[in-house]
Amino acid sequence: MTNPLPSAWTSQQPVAGYRHFELVMQGGKGAARWVELAPVLAPSQRERVLWTELKDRTRWMSGWQQLPKDDEDPPTE
Repeated sequence: MTNPLPSAWTSQQPVAGYRHFELVMQGGKGAARWVELAPVLAPSQRERVLWTELKDRTRWMSGWQQLPKDDEDPPTE
């Protein structure tokens, strides 16, 4: 049995303009394993990320990490 993935993620660099994401779904196997993430401030938008990229701590961190004030997600309309 595998451990469940955390549901909250923070990208180290903006992805489509956002940094805080929630896990929507996952799929694939082996090297083709992926997760689908939705930005917290734009939940209808989706970003598919390979599992190997998500495990790279220079790209992603589990949980919602605090961002420097000048590097926060853009405001919603």
